[in-house]
Amino acid sequence: MTNIPPPAEELRFLDAELRQLDARRAVLLRRREWLIHTLRTASAPQPAPGAGPARPVWPGAPGTVADRPEATAPGVQNVLLLLGGMLLTIAAIAFTLVGWGHLGITGRALVLGAVTLGALAAPVGLLRRGLSSTAESVAALGMALTVLDAYALHEVAFSGIGGLGYAAAASAVLSAAWAAYGAGTGLLVPPSATGLAAERSRARAGARVVLRLPLPLAVVTAHLPLLLWALAVDAGPHALTAVLLVTAAADTAVSLRSAHPPVRVIGVVGACGTGAVGVLSAGWLCWSAPGPGAAARAAALLVLAAAIALTAARFSPKPEAALCAALSAGLCLVAGAGGVLRASLPGEWTVPGCLALGITLLTAVKTPLPRPLRQGLVGASLVVQGLAVLWALPLVAGTLLGPVAWIERPWSGMPLDTRDAVFANAAWPSYAAAAPLVLAVVAGVLAVAERRAVWRPTAGTGAVVLRWAAIIVIPVVLELPHVAGLVVLGVVVPASLAFAERARRVAGGPSAPALTAVLLALVTSAVLAFLSLATEPGTIAVLLALTVLFGAAGTRSGLVVFAAPAALGYATALACATGASADWQPEHTALLVLAVPAVAALVAARMGGAAATVPVEGAGTAAALLSLALAVTDLPVLASVLSLCGVVAAGTALRPERRWAGHVAAALFLSATWVRLAAWDVTTPEAYTLPVTVAALAVGYLHRRRDPSASSWTAYAAGLSVTLVPSLLAVWGEPHWLRPLLLGTAALTVTLVGARFRLQAPLVLGGSVLALVALHELAPYIAQVVGVLPRWAPPALAGLVLLALGATYEQRLRDARRLREALGRLR
Repeated sequence: MTNIPPPAEELRFLDAELRQLDARRAVLLRRREWLIHTLRTASAPQPAPGAGPARPVWPGAPGTVADRPEATAPGVQNVLLLLGGMLLTIAAIAFTLVGWGHLGITGRALVLGAVTLGALAAPVGLLRRGLSSTAESVAALGMALTVLDAYALHEVAFSGIGGLGYAAAASAVLSAAWAAYGAGTGLLVPPSATGLAAERSRARAGARVVLRLPLPLAVVTAHLPLLLWALAVDAGPHALTAVLLVTAAADTAVSLRSAHPPVRVIGVVGACGTGAVGVLSAGWLCWSAPGPGAAARAAALLVLAAAIALTAARFSPKPEAALCAALSAGLCLVAGAGGVLRASLPGEWTVPGCLALGITLLTAVKTPLPRPLRQGLVGASLVVQGLAVLWALPLVAGTLLGPVAWIERPWSGMPLDTRDAVFANAAWPSYAAAAPLVLAVVAGVLAVAERRAVWRPTAGTGAVVLRWAAIIVIPVVLELPHVAGLVVLGVVVPASLAFAERARRVAGGPSAPALTAVLLALVTSAVLAFLSLATEPGTIAVLLALTVLFGAAGTRSGLVVFAAPAALGYATALACATGASADWQPEHTALLVLAVPAVAALVAARMGGAAATVPVEGAGTAAALLSLALAVTDLPVLASVLSLCGVVAAGTALRPERRWAGHVAAALFLSATWVRLAAWDVTTPEAYTLPVTVAALAVGYLHRRRDPSASSWTAYAAGLSVTLVPSLLAVWGEPHWLRPLLLGTAALTVTLVGARFRLQAPLVLGGSVLALVALHELAPYIAQVVGVLPRWAPPALAGLVLLALGATYEQRLRDARRLREALGRLR
């Protein structure tokens, strides 16, 4: 069976097809013009073959590029016609305003009437001769003269009428006259009168549009009558808003029914502009109304705007435009009804009422409306729900961030209630009592959408977040006692973890709702921990409960990545709180905190290479750093803490994948030794450097045993330098003889060992240090000798040295080369 659409629907399809044909025809005509231009260029005379070399062509000679026109003939014609029309219009204005008083009333009427009629009639003859551009220019002049005629008529015959009222009537008459003039030229000019008549024809009711300016100008002028009339009669804001909406309705009808593209564009722009201003004005009137009656009047205007938008969406040929129009219509309906609710109900119920109206728009999904309309109304519902959630967001943010202020005044006493504990340093948001209801309703809508496989998994994740937000603000909104608020938050944490585990099992693996629930559990636990700082017993009880809870959750494979580090973190906080409760000094509390890194190392060892290993080790490292920070004021305790951290690191290094932790353990043990020496007021540098040297030399020796090709600089240079360089610096400021003697003996030993085993690094380092020590010992005697010698002796001695070096320069180069070769042969 053939499905025959209704006449209106079929007419809309035909109009759309005709517009597509017009667009295709315009493309083909442009292509035709380009082909004609190409053929004319190709038919230009070319030089004959064999005519010999071309003569030099001077600029400006015929046939050169400089002789070609830079502007096309139609472009030049349009510019001339535009300038001519502008000049004539200026002359007519000057004649009307300046030279009007030199003629009598008959002469005035005859001159302007004759000129106007002539200007309006001339385009018909010009079009019949194919002079379309000239006809457009003369028609524009004629329409400008009609405006001057209206002005002149007011000055002569209707000067007693108000300017706004007369302008409204004149704009209405001019709009109708120009529209009739534009349509009438199409009837008076035969289709074959101009070569452009075919592409300018528009199939609507058999009428053709020949002149392009009259109809668009008529539509533009049609925006003025109602607005000017409303201003003339001193209409109120409601009437002005209604005028704007009626004008928008007329523009909508023109944009939907007109077959002339410029007219459609002007209609769309006018409808959007006047409609937007009218809707904003109606919304302001509705939401600022002092009573239900005034709000209802303004709401009626918003309903009118919604009706206009729905009509435009119903008959719009473009789905995108229909969707936007339906979206605007839905928002207008909710805004109007919400304004009435605001004036009729208590303030805290305004947003819930608007939310209920927005959710009602979702029923459009079950209606037989076209798909773009249904999508637009659903989009309007989503916008309303999003704005409602944003309205509740300050309360949620305050509930999450307010407890952080307790870190500045811990254990200062039990607050009056949960609201006093959370918003002690912040203002309570106005009309926030209904926020839990708003959040819960939107969460329910998202849950239904997720159950029906709409926007999955985004809807499910959003439902989880909003349900959580609705629950955590309930103690604050209801002003529950402080202990009751802690209990509510304490129940939310395990409930979130249980939901995350169930969601993971249902999905067969990690999922967005499960991850979201785990993160929400962590955030809630942090809020609970901060909120418990009000009292000492509450803090210890909450931290202990959180440690046990997350420790138990860490046994689940899907939660261990987040739960295990959280358990270690709360265990660290519990250790600090326990030490503070027992009035321990921070350095003594540090020893208690060290239990957390030890437990973390054991847990990480049992995990093997699981994904949670790195987070657990990171939490243990953070606890170790905290213990070091707590013990930094007491050097003996700090040395003990460093040693214990080294033990933990050494135990970690026993695992094959954590061998590098051995270096960390060595550094910690060395640091512990240095701190202990500093605590004993040991200032001898060798006490700090000799352990490092012994360990480094042992490592270098083992390295050379495994790799005989390794250089002595790689194996022994660092270890020797750690002791020799600080000791050498200490020697230069040492007044006694024991340190130079010991350092010289050590340097000599190192030098001899290097020479015996042909090792370059010990030989060079030991010899250099030995030479510098000898120079230090000889320095006083050299100074005495220099002081005894006359002043001319040092320059003379320097001159002799330079002469000797210059005379034996070649020999010195050979000696230096042999020394370099000898050192190069060492390892």
